[in-house]
Amino acid sequence: MTLVQPADLLVGDIELLGRVMPASNATFIGQLDELQIVYKPVRGERPLWDFPDGTLAGREVAAHLVSVALGWDVVPPTVLRDGPHGPGMVQAWMEPVDDQDPVDLVPVGAVPSGFLHVLDALDADDHPVALVHEDDPALRRMALFDALVNNGDRKGGHILPRADGHRYGVDHGVAFHVDNKLRTVLWGWGGQPIDDDELATLARVVRDQSLLDELHQHLTVVEVEAFVRRGDRLVATGAFPEPSPNWPSIPWPAF
Repeated sequence: MTLVQPADLLVGDIELLGRVMPASNATFIGQLDELQIVYKPVRGERPLWDFPDGTLAGREVAAHLVSVALGWDVVPPTVLRDGPHGPGMVQAWMEPVDDQDPVDLVPVGAVPSGFLHVLDALDADDHPVALVHEDDPALRRMALFDALVNNGDRKGGHILPRADGHRYGVDHGVAFHVDNKLRTVLWGWGGQPIDDDELATLARVVRDQSLLDELHQHLTVVEVEAFVRRGDRLVATGAFPEPSPNWPSIPWPAF
């Protein structure tokens, strides 16, 4: 778990170390005193037809606020502040470990112990493969978080495995849409019951007026209202959502 606090990201000058290539929006790796950070300036965002209001940076900050309110530490510390290319999102960088693959492709019928099956498909060479992910408490909470914020882009590469076993989720710029746009590789719990502690947490968070007030600073009124409705629906159904037949349920590319 990180010891970095959001306040640590609000002071000091950002030194850019390089740009992440390729990326659909301007993304930089930088240094802020002793901290390594990710910086995404608003001016480097490409307009999205289905997100005409607000900014990707604002939605990234909103995702972190929800993560904090849940108490699940899904999203690294994230703030909105000025930087070398103007205002943007600044997030603490979490270095992933190389020897862990929370999401993987395996031969069909060969799901490893401790993993859940998502779907069968063909790889780039037309070989049959199965998409699987860890049956892990941190990923389970991430899947619930994604359902709550309506994350439209939970790729395998957006999950950062840490040496202590924790998993962080990043890249939440296309979350909080009012329509169902949940696209994720974490469907392994689809239809399964949400446990009582998780339900209590969801119910508490969508009635947290201080959180809702903060979300209004980064999202539209209708987006915040939709956030509350999603939380209420998750509590009412008491189960993880399942893929929608009306919308692609897996992001492309999946990794």
